[in-house]
Amino acid sequence: MNEHYYSRRPTTASDRHSFETSLRGFSLRLTTDAGVFAREAVDYGSRMLIENMEIPENGRILDVGCGYGPIGLTAARLASGGHVTMIDVNERAVELALLNAEANGISNVSLLQSDLFSALEGRTFDVILTNPPIRAGKAVVHQIFEEARDHLIPGGSLWVVIQKKQGAPSARAKLEEVYGAGAVEEIGKDKGFRIFRAKKV
Repeated sequence: MNEHYYSRRPTTASDRHSFETSLRGFSLRLTTDAGVFAREAVDYGSRMLIENMEIPENGRILDVGCGYGPIGLTAARLASGGHVTMIDVNERAVELALLNAEANGISNVSLLQSDLFSALEGRTFDVILTNPPIRAGKAVVHQIFEEARDHLIPGGSLWVVIQKKQGAPSARAKLEEVYGAGAVEEIGKDKGFRIFRAKKV
């Protein structure tokens, strides 16, 4: 199959299913579908990012490549006085994330179909979160790192989860190139996954 979860408009036949999960102590009922990332359950990398991410209560948060929404919706629960913008190139993923926000009574979110940051011109955030689309290629992942810096306030942070075997060392090198070596920190690691935080100084 040539189609991937980063396709703009999946042609795979819809096959929705729902499951319940707990993320950062919040119970969520999530609906997923064919043609989106990690449709069977919240993947380990996303769970690890969710467990490690630091979300200001009144922050403006961006979830890049939100999928059906586990990272962004959990961030919205944590940023009870803030707002989370969730973006994905995949229109089916955006529809699901909106459905899941409504189903869980989460109103401090907005959903946009966006090819990376194209729909966010001029907007800035306190925190940007991403489980980047590794299968889209290193160039796309590195573009996310670069463009995220333009959308962070001074002192804002980009949080990234990535597997060592899928390029964590080169990802860290790229983050250090973009943000400065002293601005990048490994926050956590487990089962081959790494969590990096890059601060805009």
